[in-house]
Amino acid sequence: MLNYLKTNVLNPLGVDLPDFGKFSVRIKKRHEIFWNDINAELVRNTPMTEDDPIEKWKDDVYWQRKLSNKFNAREFAKKHGCDVAKLLWKGADAEHIDFSALPPQYVIRPTIGHSCSNVYVMTNGVNLFDHKYYTPAGIKDALKLETLKNPAQEFLIEEFLMNDSGAYEILKDYKFFCFNGKIATICVIRRLSPQSGYNTFYDEHWNKMKMVNKTFGDGEDHPKPECFDDMVEQAKRLSKAYGIFVRIDFYSTYRGAVFGEFTPTPGMGNNYSRFGEELLSKYWENYCYGLV
Repeated sequence: MLNYLKTNVLNPLGVDLPDFGKFSVRIKKRHEIFWNDINAELVRNTPMTEDDPIEKWKDDVYWQRKLSNKFNAREFAKKHGCDVAKLLWKGADAEHIDFSALPPQYVIRPTIGHSCSNVYVMTNGVNLFDHKYYTPAGIKDALKLETLKNPAQEFLIEEFLMNDSGAYEILKDYKFFCFNGKIATICVIRRLSPQSGYNTFYDEHWNKMKMVNKTFGDGEDHPKPECFDDMVEQAKRLSKAYGIFVRIDFYSTYRGAVFGEFTPTPGMGNNYSRFGEELLSKYWENYCYGLV
């Protein structure tokens, strides 16, 4: 009966979904299902806007792939009442960027990518991620190289969000591990660079939890941000709209909670602790049973 339910009721398409088990196995299987499909990139890069009806957003079996495009993710978040960073420029041809019109502080990130690759957190010509100085010409050359590798790649130039105190710094990431409206844990990352930093885990009531993922070192305790309740409410709202497991990132800023991005396969399922595996697998079984 269980196999019948999983194949015919909860999974009518008959996709070979992972059975109950490790969270990491489920994530790797999802990556295979999402991206080993001939139409995967077409779906991801379908241009969407917040004004598009929800039926257009969800016109594909695994429509959530659209939200792996960071511009689409912004639009989806806006559609659901979330604040996003101000967009200063969007496009594929970096030659058209007018750096003279940009403020001294700005952020560049690709619409396709992960792990903070090709992200520039700029203040007065210095990228805070690597502490190197970049000329406009140097940035243009680097972005052009990326579009040669992937013609579908575009770049977003956004405002550099100030922290709660109104200062410019690398903001803490508040990463919500969500299951159809339920929050299993929140990872707070104090990032030093794209590949280094410290993380601390909390539940939705800001109680500290055991280490869930060991990609970064165990960090110190953090004060609860003033906009935390808004983050929780918005994460649950977006998670319910997303429908299946997803990690949703927010920032705590001078103007409150600001949406960052959706991540459907965080860390490709790597570096999860035994506690993390058990916690996240339990939430998947309880709230996303039979879903990819």
